[in-house]
Amino acid sequence: MSRTYTIGTRGSRLAVRQAEIVAQALRAATPGAQIELREIATEGDRSAAPLSEIGGAGVFTKAIEDALLAREIDIAVHSLKDLPPVIAAGLTIAAIPTREDARDALVTRDGRSLEALPLGARIGTGSSRRAAQLHALRGDIELADIRGNVDTRLRKVEDGEYDGAVLAMAGLERLGVAERAAEIFSIEQMLPAVGQGALAVQVRADDGEAMALVQAIDDRETHVACEAERAFLERLGAGCEQPVGAYASVDNGEFHVRAMLASEDGLSIARRELFGAMSEARALGTRLAEELLGVAPGPAPLGDELLTT
Repeated sequence: MSRTYTIGTRGSRLAVRQAEIVAQALRAATPGAQIELREIATEGDRSAAPLSEIGGAGVFTKAIEDALLAREIDIAVHSLKDLPPVIAAGLTIAAIPTREDARDALVTRDGRSLEALPLGARIGTGSSRRAAQLHALRGDIELADIRGNVDTRLRKVEDGEYDGAVLAMAGLERLGVAERAAEIFSIEQMLPAVGQGALAVQVRADDGEAMALVQAIDDRETHVACEAERAFLERLGAGCEQPVGAYASVDNGEFHVRAMLASEDGLSIARRELFGAMSEARALGTRLAEELLGVAPGPAPLGDELLTT
């Protein structure tokens, strides 16, 4: 194999680690594959403003997609949760490797759980989805915006700027700091972001060689589950700044999709779930969105599943 494939990635320690994981998997699947990494700065990396102010969806991915379309790189690796539900024309998600832990975790200075934190504890999160579900778990806590990579957020908690912060468990695991999690929220407590814990490996649709290389590390069950979640998000028309969450999985041989949609102020949350076949994955995700939007009839009126916090 004479071609050298260049993987484009953000420059954060976590993003580089994720690109390295993909590179290692590609080399294992195709011995002799020549692969190198290239770091690319995105809009989200250059700005310290809240995601809601700089556009939310695509701020961590567009620059990398642009480099892929310009043939400056051959493969792009993203955290799937950062990738908008509709990707740039000419590109395709050729592989989604086996998903790691999709749950959210609470990191605190002294290892206390959410329940054990003092009244009015200050919790850092830049996610309206996490904020709404945290408020449902404990209405007295103070929710404060937090930006920065994983190391920065951990340091801000250690320095006393926050009593705790919520981060993706997969990120902590990939960086080897899983022990920092004081509490791991169950899927029932906190539905994750669409695609959380999964990596998207993107190539140009017309690059058959790169497509074949990358598809060797695709995990079908993970890919189908994430397609259901992304169909849900696409039907909602929501970006990563919206208070929505979804998680699809195969439970006891049955395909299971769960989703939530919160009000803009985060004070109410509607939740729904559907079961079906893997072949119906995208349709199930779309139907969940329509039920939560009140567009299509569901098993019960939306208000019957509305949780006011």
